[in-house]
Amino acid sequence: DYELCEEWGHLYPVPREDLINLHREHLLHLLEKGDMEKALQLLQRIGDPGICLAISEQSLDQHPSLAASHFLADYLTGHFYANLTTARRNEIQALYMGSKVLLTLPELSRVNYFHLSSRPLLMLEQLLMNMKVDWVAVAVQTLHQLLAGQEISFTVEDIDNLLSKYAEKALNFPFALKEKRS
Repeated sequence: DYELCEEWGHLYPVPREDLINLHREHLLHLLEKGDMEKALQLLQRIGDPGICLAISEQSLDQHPSLAASHFLADYLTGHFYANLTTARRNEIQALYMGSKVLLTLPELSRVNYFHLSSRPLLMLEQLLMNMKVDWVAVAVQTLHQLLAGQEISFTVEDIDNLLSKYAEKALNFPFALKEKRS
């Protein structure tokens, strides 16, 4: 049905907003099916970069699945980096990094941290508080790789400071001195 509507749009004038809505729904449908290749082909078929940007941003703002969010964040930063405001760029890059970290976690546990996908540092802190040390190790390694040469709202030093803070708390043993009585 989406393809028929797309053909109709080539034959008859369709209002811009309706065209954006059609392509957005088609894109989300393909992404939810897990067909990233067809989703990419759809975005490449759209001749107007302004429409393509609007479709991608609106799709991302609808908070699709983890894989779809990761795909859209990657596509937006790869194709429209210069067209995004600094705040929006940071938001999308954080979502990309957070979704990448989530993809390193065991599949059944991802749902517990999905709400933190746009806040990778907070996700890392939550993993530390939940004592998921093995997961933290993989997450930190992933973030270090992703942060290399990136401009984003946090740095490798922020990650290191967070790890130091929790390492210090782990080694802090409060105890009371007992008096020796005869």
